[in-house]
This record gives sequence, structure tokens and C-alpha cells, in this order.
Amino acid sequence: MKFKALTAIAALIVAPGLAMADPDDDTMIINGEVEMITKTAVPEHMSDTAVSELMSGWHFRSDETQALQMDDFDNPGMIFVDEGMAQWETVEGTEGNSCASCHEDPSSMKGVRAVYPKWNEDAGEVRTLAMQINACRTENMGAEPYKYTGGEMANMEALIALQSRGMPINVAIDGPVADVWEQGKELYYTRTGQLELSCANCHEDNYGNMIRADHLSQGQINGFPTYRLKNAKLNTVHARFKGCVRDTRAETFKPGGPEFTALELYVASRGNGLSVEGPSVRN
Repeated sequence: MKFKALTAIAALIVAPGLAMADPDDDTMIINGEVEMITKTAVPEHMSDTAVSELMSGWHFRSDETQALQMDDFDNPGMIFVDEGMAQWETVEGTEGNSCASCHEDPSSMKGVRAVYPKWNEDAGEVRTLAMQINACRTENMGAEPYKYTGGEMANMEALIALQSRGMPINVAIDGPVADVWEQGKELYYTRTGQLELSCANCHEDNYGNMIRADHLSQGQINGFPTYRLKNAKLNTVHARFKGCVRDTRAETFKPGGPEFTALELYVASRGNGLSVEGPSVRN
């Protein structure tokens, strides 16, 4: 049974004539004003990989889906940005604070999404943006943390990501984060599950090909949180990681845990140079 499953998945990925579908060469301009970097040179730390050019997942979507992301009026993810704005201004917790109490306008978050995950010196750990949001809630507001992959977290991440839209991803991989980055890299290339697939098997070795009805992208996360037409909601990075691991028929890691944090650091760094797109629109 296992051999048949592996054979089937391999056929879906590499079957000549049936699986090929090149990404397009369109240009993304948001609201007719902001041109996004959706293709760029690979960062130095990827020089030994099979990727010759970085490409946003936007290039692997249909014209109709691409158009949704290019107009904020049509982008369904913007509804959740509005919800995030309401959360930003809401006083919660024992300290009588809201996000706005410390940070005033969300525009103060410009540049933040572009550099996460990053090292937090006080905590002595690599923190994702979601981890930092929850730390602010518990430590500065005396409020309950958001569910890591829940709707409130996705809303807040979308609001913060929007402030950096168009800025290039610039995630550090050296210094105190180096060990965690290496752990993430190992996870990216490790085959898991009954199907014995790694992240790299789909998103490095076979991007541009079709698997069933899906056009395989490079798995870039510069567009997260992303509105998926498939489930009609905003999706966070770790929720997508969980879904990918599940699809290999493997036991998944805990969202917000050390494994997915390391993987996010590594995968985010693979997009260094691409624009922050969140909230993006995907299948």
C-alpha cells in the first residue's frame, strides 16, 4: 500500500506533458500605484539550491485570483484587516491598555513584518510575529494570548503586514538565530510521513509543475497571512505548515512550537528580497 501511494504521488508530480505549467511573467501593481517585487535574485544562502530565481506564489495563480490581490476593494483579505484595526484599538486585560496605547497608529509597525522571525534579546529566543503579538498582550496588556493560528491572530498579523506592504523581506539568518535557522533548514529538506515528502520535494524540486489541480509554487511566505479561496478565510503560516505536513501523512508539529518556529525562520529567509504582500490571495 505504501509503495502504491508513493508511486501515485510521484506520477502526479513528474508525469511529462500532464504536470508542466509555467508561472507567468505578469507585474503586480497594487491599486494601480504600488509595484511589488515578485521576482528577484536568490539570496546568497540559496546559491547551492535548485532555485535560480525567487518568485512569489502570486505568479502561480490564475489571472482572476491575481486581480483580486491587486485591488484592495476586491481583496477579501482586507475585511480582516478592518477587524484587526478594531482589535488594535480595543482595551483588554488587567493593565487597561490597547495596542494603540503603546504604539498609537498601526503605521508605527512599518518595517516590522519584513524582518520576522527575529531574535528577541530580552527573551533569549527567536520569535515569530505571532509570538511577539502574544508577548505584548500578556506582558503589556495583561490580556489572554490569541490562539496561535486563530482568526484574531490572523487579523492582527494582516494589519501589521499591511504596514510593510511593498518592502523587501530581510530576515536575518546569522548571529544568535543561526542555530535555529539550521534546524529549520534541516526540517525543510527532511522527508516525512507515509508519502516520504519534504518541503523541498514540492517547492524546490517541482515548483511550476502541477500536483492534482494545484500549481506548485516555491512555497514563499512573504504573502502571509493569506486569504485562501479554498477555505474562505485568512490563513497563518503555521496553519499552512500544519496542512502541508498533514498532506504527507505525517504527525504534525504544534503551531507556535520550536519546530515550526525554526521552519518559519528558514522559509522566510528563502524569500529575502521579495516584497511583503500580506494579506495576499491564493487558491
